[in-house]
Amino acid sequence: MITNNSEKLSSSRSTALGQLNEYTFTEFGLIGKTDQELVEITVYSATTIRVRVTRHDEFNELKYSVVALPQTTPTQIEDQEDKIVLATERITLEIDKSALRFRFLNAHGEIINEDDHAFGTSWQGEQVTTYKKLQPEEKFIGLGEKTGPLNKRGWGFQNWNTDHFGYGTEADPIYCSVPFYIGVHSGLAYGIFLNNSYKTHFNFGASNNRFSSFSADAGDMDYFFMHDESVAQIVSAYSTLTGKMSLPPKWSLGYQQCRYSYYPDKEVLNTAQNFRDKEIPADVIVLDIHYMDQYKIFTWDNERFPDPESMILKLKSLGFEVVVMCDPGIKTEKGYEAFEDGLEQDVFIKYPDGTNYEGQVWPGWCHFPDFTKPETRDWWQNQLKTYTALGIAGYWNDMNEIATWGQTLPELMEFDFDGDTASTRNARNVYGMLMAKSTFEGAKENLNGKRPFNLTRAGFAGIQRYAAVWTGDNVASDEHMLLGMRMLNSMGLSGIPFAGFDTGGFVGNATEELFARWISMGAFTPFFRGHSNVNTRDSEPWAYGEHTEEISRNYINLRYRLMPYLYSMFYEASVSGIPINRSLAINYTHDDKVYETAYENEFLFGDAILVAPVSSQKELEKIYLPEGKWYDLFTDTVYEGAKETIVECPMEKLPVFAKASGILPIQSLVKTTKDTPNDTLELHLYHGSAINTFHYYEDDGTTYAYEQGHVHQRDIRYDPTAQTLTFAAAQGDFPSVFTQARIYFHGFEPQELQSLPIKHEQYRFLEKLTNFDPLDFNNIHDFHIKDLAYTTIALSHQEIKLSW
Repeated sequence: MITNNSEKLSSSRSTALGQLNEYTFTEFGLIGKTDQELVEITVYSATTIRVRVTRHDEFNELKYSVVALPQTTPTQIEDQEDKIVLATERITLEIDKSALRFRFLNAHGEIINEDDHAFGTSWQGEQVTTYKKLQPEEKFIGLGEKTGPLNKRGWGFQNWNTDHFGYGTEADPIYCSVPFYIGVHSGLAYGIFLNNSYKTHFNFGASNNRFSSFSADAGDMDYFFMHDESVAQIVSAYSTLTGKMSLPPKWSLGYQQCRYSYYPDKEVLNTAQNFRDKEIPADVIVLDIHYMDQYKIFTWDNERFPDPESMILKLKSLGFEVVVMCDPGIKTEKGYEAFEDGLEQDVFIKYPDGTNYEGQVWPGWCHFPDFTKPETRDWWQNQLKTYTALGIAGYWNDMNEIATWGQTLPELMEFDFDGDTASTRNARNVYGMLMAKSTFEGAKENLNGKRPFNLTRAGFAGIQRYAAVWTGDNVASDEHMLLGMRMLNSMGLSGIPFAGFDTGGFVGNATEELFARWISMGAFTPFFRGHSNVNTRDSEPWAYGEHTEEISRNYINLRYRLMPYLYSMFYEASVSGIPINRSLAINYTHDDKVYETAYENEFLFGDAILVAPVSSQKELEKIYLPEGKWYDLFTDTVYEGAKETIVECPMEKLPVFAKASGILPIQSLVKTTKDTPNDTLELHLYHGSAINTFHYYEDDGTTYAYEQGHVHQRDIRYDPTAQTLTFAAAQGDFPSVFTQARIYFHGFEPQELQSLPIKHEQYRFLEKLTNFDPLDFNNIHDFHIKDLAYTTIALSHQEIKLSW
């Protein structure tokens, strides 16, 4: 058939949605038609509305990201002559009929977000794009694992999971795709999640001053619009939509040591023993691909690791867990069990002619499991038993973009897509997530009630349900170190609470100063792992000389002492979706200073600690502390917020601050998370003017018994007006590891504490902090944990009240 010129023109020109010709109201919204499109509006909640548009007879259902269902929500609908108005408690959606356009307003009638009046949602061939009018001073944050600045206004990005070794600080795309961003303007904020797994493109006013836009190379326009009173609530709404992480095993929050690669087994054991001999806490040794026989997954190199079971038992006796690399490539080699069984079970990705795809990667020519096929996921679980039988509970999913030599995966390959056959074009971005899903669910089943740790390089929206994410093959440079913090903060804004980077840099050689600075920052990240490339210098904490070793020990010690605080923050993330690493844009959204280049890397670690990342080259740095009062964590120096401040930052001292009214639970030093700290829990309370409640949480750290209430949790509330610190009754039947508590009062005047029996004691967060005086606290109060139920401690002249 010959295409005439008019048909060519219609396929190449952009055509926008036309008139809404017919529509029907449904239980959750409406469904309607234009001349060419099917349209559906669905109210998921008061804060979330879904917009779907297709040029097919029915909508394409992407099964992998959205786990929430629409909830019955009080909604008012007005059918006016020129528009339909649909309003929830939080969002009003105006739908123009004559040329189908969408305008979102808040409950006060203020415009949050609106379509470009001319373009709206448009097709250009297969590609579908939604154009949104740029609002005055609008900022754009999030979008997951992306390079570039915090505020992405003026930038463009694409989502196409890509193996990008040693990526540049402005490179795009890289490993992981999360098509969710947050817009901020005029005291308002909103979120948009594009639910489409084809290659997608985001333009935040790049090369134009008219619109922002998001597009997909094919498929439906399917996006969720979210609005609430705060960015934190928007992140939580997105996490409700795409799922929240389950609690990882507590040991995975400790320090993890990796190298490409540790071998033979004696080197692995020596590395572990060095941590114990040098009294540097650590929980995990990670095995990269050289543990395998010729890089073949589910095998061991018999010369390098003749008895892996014995090695793993020795590591466990030292308090170490083992995490193993898992690559998806299955070598096409006769006699290789995984290959032979995979052929028999028909689990591999195929070409359209039915032959198995073959691509080259570490083992040589390989087939690749089709993780979009349920039978393949079951097969993978069965293969993982070779690891779980050895006591391995940690898995590292790598090369799962899919990475192959040549980096050009054929786009005609076919995937099962859970019964809806798809090509590489719409399967590539979800492949890594579905590998992680297969590993997580398979290991969980095999481990009989124990929690697995699962790490992935590639992922898609919803990856937080299955794995932690790390930022791939970064570079040992100050620029990459600071970029890494920015990326982790953006991932937190995009629903991924458990994230980290290769501390010290994977590619190249860190200097002593760089490694010291990086590890001090890594101590305040959710996933904390040191890792370095083959043919680079050793990169363990002791490999950079005694001074850097001491600094590393200090900050790793601090990480372990903060474990009660950190674990409580992980619990909060599992419930609310609010990340552990919080860009200041979450709490101080409309403070323009936090978006400036000089301050965009700063973040809150949980709700009480602010970290200001700085270059390893700096000993003095100008930082910005947002509104409120802030205490230097190491000296108790008080700073007033909402202004820039010059601080000292020699390599021994990362600028870290406690927030006024903050509550920090801290334990005694341990060498591994499995060790029992002493029976006294330290509670550090920082004087402030705001009421604050900290939700304290404990469980066994290993099993899923917490899902049945086997926990210890309680609220600790500080009320500065009433001058009280109140402990609610403990909930759950898990016995706390602590029997006593000691409260440290920071910034309180002596007369505020006259009713308390005071002890005098020196205290320091870092054991050796060169050039800085140790902290000197005079305000300490001891009591038994059993006295805390319904206990109010008066911080004035009142008597202590103990009742429960």
